[in-house]
Amino acid sequence: MVIGFLSIEIYLPYSHSLKEKRKRLSGLKSRLTKNYNVAFSELEYQNKWQRTRIGIVTLNSQKHPVEGLFNKIIDDVEKNVDGQIIDHKTHYF
Repeated sequence: MVIGFLSIEIYLPYSHSLKEKRKRLSGLKSRLTKNYNVAFSELEYQNKWQRTRIGIVTLNSQKHPVEGLFNKIIDDVEKNVDGQIIDHKTHYF
């Protein structure tokens, strides 16, 4: 069994309050959990308006499908989030 963990750090330049940031993250969480069947959490920068680090976890019996899924998620986030990805890291357990 392979557990994949993807962390993505995102800069949200158009977010002007914590409420607005959380609204954007809520929409992102809904889309990712619905479309990709993954677990989602905000990991860092909970009190920063324009920055966040999210964590996404999934599992599969093989590593290759997890890698493909994470690549799709990164592309989805780049296209649909109103900001930019600063950094992303993937770990397998």
